[in-house]
This record gives sequence, structure tokens and C-alpha cells, in this order.
Amino acid sequence: MEMLVSLAPIILMFVIFYFLLIRPQQKRQRQVQEMQNNLQKGDEVITIGGFHGKIHSLDESTIVLLTENGTKLTYDRSAVREVKQN
Repeated sequence: MEMLVSLAPIILMFVIFYFLLIRPQQKRQRQVQEMQNNLQKGDEVITIGGFHGKIHSLDESTIVLLTENGTKLTYDRSAVREVKQN
């Protein structure tokens, strides 16, 4: 019993660590994965590098972005940071 009492602060620290750091990070990763899986042709997106473009075409792992001057650039789906809201 004394051993359990002496381990309680360490266990409590791991529980707090889980709820403050690990769980929110997993939630954010799920949201990003869902957003990247729901990309559609015509969506305006921003990449992790800050590039703004419109999705011209996409497949399983890549997307082709169209710039304002008509240039097409190919990116991995994972490079999309967010979808712009119109």
C-alpha cells in the first residue's frame, strides 16, 4: 500500500500529461486527416508552405493546384494545411 501511495504522484503526472498534451494532439491529427481526405476539386486551399491555390485535380496521394496565372503545381495531400472558406 505504501508503494502505491509513493507512486501516486507519478501516475497523476502521467494522467495530467495525457489529458493536456497527448489527447488534444490526437484530436487535431484526426481533424487534419479528415480535412485532407475530404478535399474536392475546386476547393481553395493553403499549403503548409503558405501557397494559395485552387484544386485542379486529385488522386489518392497527390493534388494538382492551379494558380491565378494558370500554372499547375503538384503537391502531396499532406501538404494542405487548410481549406479556405468562401
